[in-house]
Amino acid sequence: MNQHFTAITLKATGASALTESEVIQNLWSGYGKIVRVGLEYTMEGRPPCRPGTVQSPSLQSVIVKHVQWPTRQHHPRGWNTGNSHERKVKSYQVETAFYRDFSNRCDDSCRVPECYALETRGDEVFMVMEDLDASGFHLRKSYVTEADIEACLSWLAHFHAEFMHEEPSSLWKTGTYWHLETRPDELQELDDLKLKNAAAAIDQQLKNSPFQTFVHGDAKLANFCFAENGEVAAVDFQYVGGGCGMKDVAYFISSCLSEDECEQQETRLLDVYFQCLEKALETRGKNIDFQSLEKNWRSLYPVAWTDFFRFLQGWSPGHWKIHAYSERLAREVLEQCN
Repeated sequence: MNQHFTAITLKATGASALTESEVIQNLWSGYGKIVRVGLEYTMEGRPPCRPGTVQSPSLQSVIVKHVQWPTRQHHPRGWNTGNSHERKVKSYQVETAFYRDFSNRCDDSCRVPECYALETRGDEVFMVMEDLDASGFHLRKSYVTEADIEACLSWLAHFHAEFMHEEPSSLWKTGTYWHLETRPDELQELDDLKLKNAAAAIDQQLKNSPFQTFVHGDAKLANFCFAENGEVAAVDFQYVGGGCGMKDVAYFISSCLSEDECEQQETRLLDVYFQCLEKALETRGKNIDFQSLEKNWRSLYPVAWTDFFRFLQGWSPGHWKIHAYSERLAREVLEQCN
């Protein structure tokens, strides 16, 4: 970090100095890094309380997301286009807006990291956030139990309930990183002409749902952090925006289950999600015709799955998520479109 961003971190946390940092990951296509930064304080343990600072004696580290537009773009799959760069730039603007305007509405039922500081300066974006590992959400999972999946579906249900029927001002008008309007290059590469020709109709079906909410937009297993007690928190809000909640649900299930498991557990997992959603809406006092919502969204689950399948077919035709279950749902949706 340069001196300017170091000063922002010190002011936001009330720390007197920063200690060695650990690189957690490099951002996609060379757009920066996410690092863990240790904090040091005065001998008294904390400096005097100042407005706008974090006053928690347990705050020993923070996560810093430092984004900087690369001088030379390098995409792991070769998508080095103007569309790709513009999409990424906006995604970081959206993430900043989410933490600034909406994250404080996410309670423990849809836990997100607390944001301590945000700064945009030229071609750089700087975010100082809670270290979820230090807050107890230190587990990352590549294999999940039924309880783990249900906890993530519950998170999604509460997130969708919180923002049901709200305008995604300052976010993506239509959320998800694979949204059709932001993926013209991948659509052009799509060889399946039936799917290609139906792409706009599929997208419109999801937009036509009368039950629009905010979707996380990248709700894969890797973006959930687990605690020992089974609770979860979510990170990475670059593609949050408006949409049908089934987009998140279908994408999440596809991220952690095999082809056979997707087939076998579809009904049960949707039941779990809708049970959580009904309770979440009631808890928040949302006046929603839940039976109509559930009927509409259940019918859109295969449509949401096919929408993502359309993106995969153009982006990475050999991807492991392209399997018989995905192809069956896509055929059924295409038949309905015809």
